[in-house]
Amino acid sequence: MTNRRLLLVHAHPDDEASSTGATMVHYARQGVAVTLVTCTRGELGEIVAADLAGLQEDGPDGLARLRERELADALGVLGVHHHHWLGGAGRWRDSGMAGAPSNDAPEAFVNAESGEAVRALVGVLRAERPHVVITYDGNGGYGHPDHIQAHRVTMAALDPAADAAYEPELGRPWQVPKTYWSAIPRAVLQQIVDAGVAPSLDDLPAGTPDEEITAAVDGREHLDVKIAALRAHRSQVDLDNGLFAAVTDVPEFAVEHYVLGRGQRGAGSGPHGWEDDLFAGIEG
Repeated sequence: MTNRRLLLVHAHPDDEASSTGATMVHYARQGVAVTLVTCTRGELGEIVAADLAGLQEDGPDGLARLRERELADALGVLGVHHHHWLGGAGRWRDSGMAGAPSNDAPEAFVNAESGEAVRALVGVLRAERPHVVITYDGNGGYGHPDHIQAHRVTMAALDPAADAAYEPELGRPWQVPKTYWSAIPRAVLQQIVDAGVAPSLDDLPAGTPDEEITAAVDGREHLDVKIAALRAHRSQVDLDNGLFAAVTDVPEFAVEHYVLGRGQRGAGSGPHGWEDDLFAGIEG
């Protein structure tokens, strides 16, 4: 198909690079129109760069402003030039990790009024008209409240976006052909444990059974770009110590996996019939 368009919905700055960065640059360099939607500015992220620790004295908004700049730098590295803050920058705030008192804040994204958040995303979907949408699974990958909410809002926006009777002032209706959820196969997590990066599978997210994965984008040729995009998020990502330092040494870190959440599965290969192109089977 021609004029392919891809849209990703992520919760915070840096999520796009860590879980889908290779996919974004893979398609951007093919001429696909890639758009990112970010739901919060990540006000409550943990600062890992020692020289930025002083930002904590400025409160959440100081970190949010920095993360806006970091995201802009990361998108420049990835070659992605279309970006939306859901509802506008700062409309919803980082909810913090599951169980934190910040989950109860009325402005937290996890407490976003469903109708308003869905309406905001419908406007973006109708404006950008993507053939493929990527977001998280129902558990948000690892249970973060904002990731789970991003999944809920994305999935809830798909039908209204295609319904001509819903908010016609938002633009012409648009039916998204395929929607994917980012995933990590359990076999990959086992490889991480076997390599000594993590003590056991209990120390990692649950992962997805390999047979439930439906697509894998091989971005190994773009590993250096994915790492550079992560490095732009230096307030949040330490590439010299810990898990990221270990996994970025492995080319397979740039192979990104997905489960088809909605739409018609295209032709695949291998023992589980994984697609190698997220646009497989879409006519146009």
